[in-house]
Amino acid sequence: MAVYTDVTDDDLEAFMAQYDLGSVLAFKGIAEGVENSNYLLQTDYGNFILTLYEKRVNPAELPFFLGLMEHLAEQGFLCPTPIQGRDGASLRELCGKKAAVISFMEGLSPRNIMPYHCHGLGQVLAQMHVAGAAFPMRRPNNLSIGGWRGLIAAVGDQADTVELGLSKLLHDEIAFLETHWPTNLEVGTIHADLFPDNVFFRGHDVSGVIDFYFACTDALAYDLAICINAWCFDAQNHFEPERAAEMVTAYQSVRPLSEDEKAAMPVLARGAALRFLLTRSYDWLNRQPGAFVQPKDPREYMEKLRFHQSVTGPWAYGL
Repeated sequence: MAVYTDVTDDDLEAFMAQYDLGSVLAFKGIAEGVENSNYLLQTDYGNFILTLYEKRVNPAELPFFLGLMEHLAEQGFLCPTPIQGRDGASLRELCGKKAAVISFMEGLSPRNIMPYHCHGLGQVLAQMHVAGAAFPMRRPNNLSIGGWRGLIAAVGDQADTVELGLSKLLHDEIAFLETHWPTNLEVGTIHADLFPDNVFFRGHDVSGVIDFYFACTDALAYDLAICINAWCFDAQNHFEPERAAEMVTAYQSVRPLSEDEKAAMPVLARGAALRFLLTRSYDWLNRQPGAFVQPKDPREYMEKLRFHQSVTGPWAYGL
């Protein structure tokens, strides 16, 4: 989450007049994340999140994201629900941007990740995959292997200003992945961005999953590989095998992985690392003036990618 668009008092008043949520009591920007403008909205009826959709979000795809949240919530999954206005619509405009009000999720994102966090994450990830199986809409993953060469071209020769040798690493890695990327894995609806700041806990238990604006249709095991990258390294980017073992064990207690999915995990983990290395490099080199949040350092994912390149089999991840 982040703030890129400033909402004036008059804009907010006119926007909220379309809802039956009472008076606005408080309104504050949330300076976390990198994709959309987000505000904590407090009204007579409780707390909500107001999101203005920016950057990579295609307005034509917003019905997919909002529909997915509605579907998962109906299945009992712990995620936000889009709030409908008086006209029955949950998607509208504010300050020239598409916008929506979303229910507020209680809990805290983990700052110091422990194995029990990874266990809880593994369970809810599998629950989401199971609950999403009946979701009828589809959205291609434009940030998967088919889009990585385009990102490499967009980063271009500037890659070596992020870190010397990055350009060669990117070209060598995409050549490897295009040759070895699996095509025989179960496909479904994935979150595709399930970082710790998108998962809330109350004590040892997950209380909510947020930020579905990269959700898409792709290999379910690739979603697990993204989470291994995001949750299973320490602050110095050293791999933590206990975290990975807890995550995959908990995941398989809900949805067992096939042998093909297990065998593909080292390649999927490399691909997930490359994906975030590329998007972080692009954002690092194309910083948006006036944003209240700094882009994340892509070099973290260089180190993670190099670890995955050293892995000789799925057992490294507890499989």
